[in-house]
Amino acid sequence: MVAFKDYAQYDATGLAELIKKKAVKPDEVLDAALERVEKSNPKLNAVTHRMDDEARATLKRGVAKGPFAGVPFLLKDLYALYKGQPVTNGSRFWKGYVADHDITLVERYKAAGLVVIGRTNTPELGLTMTTEPVALGPCRNPWNLARSSGGSSGGSAAAVAMRMVPMAHATDGGGSIRIPAANCGLVGLKPTRARNPQGPDVGEGWAGMATAHCVSISVRDCAALLDATHGPAPGDPYCAPPPERPFLKEVGAPAGSLRIGLVTAGPDGAKPHKDCVAGAKDAAKLCEELGHRVEETEFKFDKALFQRAVWIVIAANAANTLALRAKAAGHEAGPNDVEPLTLAAAKRGRETPSSDYAWAVLTLHGFGRQVAKMYEKFDVLLSPVLNNPPLPLGRCSMQTPDTETFGKELANELPFTPIYNVSGCPAISLPLYWNKEKLPIGVQFGAGFGNEAVLLRLAAQLEQARPWKDRKPPGI
Repeated sequence: MVAFKDYAQYDATGLAELIKKKAVKPDEVLDAALERVEKSNPKLNAVTHRMDDEARATLKRGVAKGPFAGVPFLLKDLYALYKGQPVTNGSRFWKGYVADHDITLVERYKAAGLVVIGRTNTPELGLTMTTEPVALGPCRNPWNLARSSGGSSGGSAAAVAMRMVPMAHATDGGGSIRIPAANCGLVGLKPTRARNPQGPDVGEGWAGMATAHCVSISVRDCAALLDATHGPAPGDPYCAPPPERPFLKEVGAPAGSLRIGLVTAGPDGAKPHKDCVAGAKDAAKLCEELGHRVEETEFKFDKALFQRAVWIVIAANAANTLALRAKAAGHEAGPNDVEPLTLAAAKRGRETPSSDYAWAVLTLHGFGRQVAKMYEKFDVLLSPVLNNPPLPLGRCSMQTPDTETFGKELANELPFTPIYNVSGCPAISLPLYWNKEKLPIGVQFGAGFGNEAVLLRLAAQLEQARPWKDRKPPGI
């Protein structure tokens, strides 16, 4: 029998194997997860809604015999509807809202045997790169409590880093899986556009920029969960190219000798913090040692034009989201309902001509084609995830009505992640580097549209060469 204290030593696949072999009971695993939430969450504020009773009822009913049967899991508190449970989207405006159905992705999580134990902290409507909503309070980074865990999946990343669960649901519209993975020392894959379904209520998020998957301890968990969830659902407007074989089979498969482009400057030529550059260069050196060919290259595009087009799409979606909620709530959103940035973004969205929205989508597609051309020369692009190490809490705050200044600050902090949302290409953050302050510095690897396979093969190779699983924040 595995000792209760050993829970935090296992990834999700490892826990599932123990349960399958009857080396440990599902309720013992659940108890261990809830105990870790009880112990670690008060200082982090990563889990904002607990579902202990629902989780126990799920085990009593019997979980599906999927690849993660009996494994505890957390859902991000952003549009991830779970029937009978509240969802706030990080906002006071959704107080009291309870879902009357599961979204398709949650249905697939249940079919995989996952046991949902709660919801994780997120900024309001997922609009920024840090997780400090007025409605839920700030989420703190387990590596340094004065720092941000990232956003918008900051609660999920903080919870996994502290081993409350081995992996958790996360979403990404501009870097929101990769940013918190980088800040918290985890694996974070943003899949190809439409790899995972967004239905039944949504066909696409943010004009195709948004997608969902997870943050995890291991590459194999990332791959196995994608096997359990990917593929179109009835009514989806489009789908990603089907994989040649299960994603899990890519873990441990030969990576070959890849052509890797190293990017260490933003699209305007600005250099990130020295620690972020050092992390990318260190990863490039490791790739060369593993037999890959690395060549320096650059992302070169009009940053101001890119930012303008992205924010037209985001503002229009903020306006629509608040309008839909206002209809259900019976009143328009005001300053006591949502944060200043959200109100201002929605106002901007309402006042922007529909022709500008069409222009923005067309423009963003153009940037996507620029990225596609880079993959004619390279198999993989390597860069920092972020412009800086984990930021102090209070930066990129949504307590401003100035969307223009806020957008510029966000663009300066995120020179490398949004281009993959715009292009729809997959990208993964890997925890390969820590700075002198013992803060994790994520390294990003991107691939061509539909090519998660090459990222998973390379990620598994890097994980084997430089294991990170036993690298944990203080207090574990």
